[in-house]
This record gives sequence, C-alpha cells and structure tokens, in this order.
Amino acid sequence: MPPHDLLSIGHSNIPAEHFLALLQGAGANAVADVRSTPHSRFCPWFSQKPLAAALSAAGIGYIAMGEALGGRPRRDTLYRDGAADYEAMAIEPEYVAGLDRLLGVAARSRVCLMCAEREPLDCHRCLLVARSLAERGVAVAHILHDGAVEVHAETEQRLLALDEKAVPQACDLFTSGQHDRLAAAYRRRARVVAFRRKASAPRNIAERL
Repeated sequence: MPPHDLLSIGHSNIPAEHFLALLQGAGANAVADVRSTPHSRFCPWFSQKPLAAALSAAGIGYIAMGEALGGRPRRDTLYRDGAADYEAMAIEPEYVAGLDRLLGVAARSRVCLMCAEREPLDCHRCLLVARSLAERGVAVAHILHDGAVEVHAETEQRLLALDEKAVPQACDLFTSGQHDRLAAAYRRRARVVAFRRKASAPRNIAERL
C-alpha cells in the first residue's frame, strides 16, 4: 500500500470487529473522531465511551475532534439556505486551529479520521476536512468497507464524474479549468449531503402571517 499521511473511514453500521480489522489492515494506530455528536443510537458500539474502550483494547488511540472539525456548526452564519456551508467553515479560526492540532497528532501517529457515513462523498470528513488537508499538501486516503484504500485524488475524480453526470455542462473545458470544475463539484455535492437544520416553528400567530 502506498504511503499516506492520514486516513479516513466512515463507521456506518458495520460490526465493531470489522471496523477494527479495517483500521488495523490500513495500519492506523489512532482515530480522530470528527463527528459533531459522538453518539450512535442504532450502533451503540460506536458511541464515544464504548468506541474509545474498544480502540484502546486493540492498541489504537482515540481523540475527539468534533468540536472543531465536525460537520454541524453551531453558528447561524455558517449555514447557507439551511445547509452547513463547508466553504465558510473552512476559514473559521476554530476549524483552522483544529486542523493544526490534527496535523500535530498525525506527526506522531498514523491517524484515521472517523465519521458516520460509509461513502466518503457523502461525508464532511471528505468534502470538508480531507479537502482542506489536501490543499495543505497532505496525502489523504479513504478506507472503504471492502478493505480497499482509495487515495483522495481518486475520490476527487469520482466526485467530478458524479458532478458531470448530474450537471453535463460542468465538463465544459472551454469555460472553466480543472481547479474551478473541482471547486464547483465540491460546492454542489456539499449542498446535497451537508447537514441541514430543521426550520424553526413559528412562535406566535403574527409570525405565521
């Protein structure tokens, strides 16, 4: 397997034993949990305390980083049309500091980002965090559930293909270069998969008029 500076994985609903095997197969020895809420009602073994205990028993470290690197921002200004705005989040001082902290851990350990979604292109760990890391020159790869490890550049090619299928004019090389096409593809994908806040119910009759 080619060297990577940092890995990512989505736990989905797989058994804990398979999850640990995927991490060990990729050589990860630390997990950075980037879930805004490190809890799973449907798969309780992925809630923070049991997960940290299982990882520790397997010789894998655990660090909670959802406060800085999670996909569900607290501030209203970090939402656009009700959806989390990854581009706005990426320049927030708290987020940038979180990246710096993550890279500090990665300098000492083989770190794997973890969130919930199985598919990287459905998750902020790829569309936000891995993108930010790649822009810093960090080599990122995604652990898939069949055990394959997909480098982020290959994930970006899948993103472009997905975007071009949905928006055929996106592949018009005469109007935009590769960098602009990729940025637009990230933006459109984020609008589809980013966390959306529920609309607040009107508080009184006047607000409903």
